[in-house]
Amino acid sequence: MPLHARRSASLALSLAAGLVLLGAGLTATRGGAEPAAPAQDPTQSRVDRSLTSRDISLAQAQAAILAAERKAREINTKMDIAIVDAGGNLKAFARMDGAWLGSIDISIRKAKTARYFDMNTGEIGKLSQPGGPLYGIEHSNDGLITFPGGVPIRNAEGHIIGAIGVSGSTVENDHIVAMAGAEGAK
Repeated sequence: MPLHARRSASLALSLAAGLVLLGAGLTATRGGAEPAAPAQDPTQSRVDRSLTSRDISLAQAQAAILAAERKAREINTKMDIAIVDAGGNLKAFARMDGAWLGSIDISIRKAKTARYFDMNTGEIGKLSQPGGPLYGIEHSNDGLITFPGGVPIRNAEGHIIGAIGVSGSTVENDHIVAMAGAEGAK
């Protein structure tokens, strides 16, 4: 028998022996107790958790993006739109055709900033002016954005589940589009 075939056979035997020992160990630790419950369908449990979670679902994030895109088209502008989850992690992103490349990072940072502080980025901007209680905060957390366009997203019960960040036009338009997106997630 060639060397590679012997190694494969030896590996298969070792794996089989390990599985037998693992099974025996699991049986011994249960001590003959009642049989284990049947495994749940992981897809079903994931769906159930999302219904009670305080984290934005992909469906909600996509709905927010669609609502923001609709508002951007209505006011004749092109936007980069970012959605972050409750932990500030990127959940969904869309770049409308013709939107500025430089606004990609800005939209993501606006969403993160809104989620980190659970307030609109425009409000953070007011508080971060010289002499304000948050002066200089934009230099923390790997760079925050302190001008309008980032808005927390709340679920139907009012809990913050994520945030949206929008960039690509004036800060006033960015804020209008972000608000439309946040409402669209509900």
